[in-house]
Amino acid sequence: MNAVSGSANDTSTGANAPAHFDHDVTIVGAGPVGLALAGWLARRSATQGLSIALIDAREPEDSAGDPRAIAVSQGSRTLLEALAWPHDATPIERIHVSQRGHFGRTLIDRHDYDLPALGYVARYGAIVQALAQAVRGTPVHWLHHAQAHDPVAENDGVTLPVASAGVERHLRTRVLVNAEGGLYRTPPPRDAQDNSDEGNEADAEAAPPGAKTKRTRDYGQTALVGVVTLAAPQPHVAWERFTSEGPIALLPMGGVRGADYALVWCCSPTQAERRAQLSDAEFLAELGMAFGARMGRFTQIHGRASFPLGLNALDALVSGHGRIAAVGNAAQTLHPVAGQGLNLGLRDAHALADSLAQHGATPRALAEFAGRRAFDRRLTIGATDTLARLFTVDFGPLAALRGLALTALEFAPPVKTALARQMMFGQRS
Repeated sequence: MNAVSGSANDTSTGANAPAHFDHDVTIVGAGPVGLALAGWLARRSATQGLSIALIDAREPEDSAGDPRAIAVSQGSRTLLEALAWPHDATPIERIHVSQRGHFGRTLIDRHDYDLPALGYVARYGAIVQALAQAVRGTPVHWLHHAQAHDPVAENDGVTLPVASAGVERHLRTRVLVNAEGGLYRTPPPRDAQDNSDEGNEADAEAAPPGAKTKRTRDYGQTALVGVVTLAAPQPHVAWERFTSEGPIALLPMGGVRGADYALVWCCSPTQAERRAQLSDAEFLAELGMAFGARMGRFTQIHGRASFPLGLNALDALVSGHGRIAAVGNAAQTLHPVAGQGLNLGLRDAHALADSLAQHGATPRALAEFAGRRAFDRRLTIGATDTLARLFTVDFGPLAALRGLALTALEFAPPVKTALARQMMFGQRS
């Protein structure tokens, strides 16, 4: 068995691991969650003695210009700011939630919770660059342009095939963390059955060694995304507008007069395909009809793209004789309603860093991590799934009940506060 000892693209070397292991902890995926985990482990006194490897198929610079917007909660900023934080993130001070064509709305304002912001909107590329810079100054052993394949888990560790520069080697690690989402083959959401309670045979075949089944759902929706400019903006206000097709989210991104917003427009695949063929002017006109005139006319859009929406969540975060953990998109991909995907992944990664600090690179650490994260994952995934389905049923009586529920939140401060704090901070233990 050949051990991965580095390549021309390695940026640093870690502490020496025991002779029959290349590393104590190996993280596959250098997106925001994988980078944050590597940074937390490298900077904590209790985990600085661990040999840590970070594997990714790309260089961090490849994401530098990525304009995609990510919603980062106030709780996630609290976790990240000691490590890294992009300088151009736009604060969200108020969230306006309503449904198109029906009564009922609720407002969530930072002043009600004595916070500097409810959350922030940052470019994906900016977050990756900030976190990558923080990791570069640590002893993390970083392998760029390397592709990890299906691992083999044993009682004492994991063997991970890694291909780099056309050569495949085998890396031995005590604990493997999948933060990539593509390490194991998974069925595409569009073709998935609605297996919300139990997985299907394809999931079982695709799962890592010892893993349980997945919870999957195809929402029958496609997200149209881009950055739009509005004629009468309300700076630092985020909008969640539920329509009969799906939610429309507008997230403030600053710009001149604070007029730029990240758009997430959820609609049927047929409508998404049709709208993709529209000119910018036609697209913006339809968007204005769907959203309403609360911020005036939509005047510009750039960076138009689309992707199908589905739920794909592992039932268990730990597999492979207790030595393989999943975090971030490897653990769950959620509907973008309420913007909880990255925030849930960061809470998972932070809890994993805590457990590794207490128990080292051992199955005990991973078991404790999975137990600590069970309730928050169940609550967040369930709430997101329910919102994505409940607010898209175009049925008069149900729309009236939704309106009553949104309005009632204004008169039930404890309930509203509990909901807001779950979205901002989740359940951490």
